Amino acid sequence: MEFVHLLVRYLHLLGFAAVFGGWLAAWLSKRYKINAAMLYGIATQLITGVILYGLAGADANHAKLGIKFLLALLLAVMIAVPWWRKRAKVSSGHFWAIGGMVLVTAGVAVFWT
Repeated sequence: MEFVHLLVRYLHLLGFAAVFGGWLAAWLSKRYKINAAMLYGIATQLITGVILYGLAGADANHAKLGIKFLLALLLAVMIAVPWWRKRAKVSSGHFWAIGGMVLVTAGVAVFWT
């Protein structure tokens, strides 16, 4: 069971890397576009986050995980809606909000004990 938990956590971190890496690549190319890495990364994070919450059981910090789920859900909407509408290019404010929320979500995960 420990291996499953570590594997799911590893996939969760890869999802974060995809979202942030996709955002960083779009920023460095000076094109504020939603890309496939961001879309699949946030989907991976949501799925693996729910699995990790289920594996955590009763000793989980429910407030922290609730905030993380809410932020991930907001990120998913901010990434998926423009993608589904075939409007990959978003306004600069929208783009920077995605990057900021990715960093805030990671900060909650790391610094909230």
